[in-house]
Amino acid sequence: MNFCSQCGKPISLKIPEGDNRERHVCDHCNAIHYQNPRIIAGCIPIIDNQVLLCRRAIEPRYGLWTLPAGFMENGETALQGALRECAEEANAQIDSPMLSGIFDIPYINQVYIFYRGTMSDLNFSPGIESLEVDLFSEQNIPWDNLAFPVIELALHYHFEDLKSHLSTVRTGTIERPWKGPRS
Repeated sequence: MNFCSQCGKPISLKIPEGDNRERHVCDHCNAIHYQNPRIIAGCIPIIDNQVLLCRRAIEPRYGLWTLPAGFMENGETALQGALRECAEEANAQIDSPMLSGIFDIPYINQVYIFYRGTMSDLNFSPGIESLEVDLFSEQNIPWDNLAFPVIELALHYHFEDLKSHLSTVRTGTIERPWKGPRS
């Protein structure tokens, strides 16, 4: 950030009085421009012991597999965002969604929130951001072709809970470099 969105004058990085970290502060009007983590909301759509994955038709990570998820929009709840992304990316609907996990990725300023639920039916298809969508059992997950480490972690916890007959809310942090839950 180089210029103030309030008055258009140059900004500087400095610690505002009463704060504890550097912020973008306008040198003219003293407006503080906070930068906060981005929230990504998504779903773990399930049928029996299978999970619906989408193969990405967009960058980053074009052609790799992911859960339907994306950035929340202003004015929507995390659940609304997750269900919207599931519909947009996989044309899928889930019944009775339950919070599944919250995962922090501090080095890229992101927080992922996943909900799990049984798909209402098998009428799913690729949305505009997906090349294809398909159901996978744990043994058939394309583990080496997952788009992001957080997807690997969310799936790992999902299948672990499935085996234990648990329905817990998981949390985790993705650090650099990612070693994975299966290493």
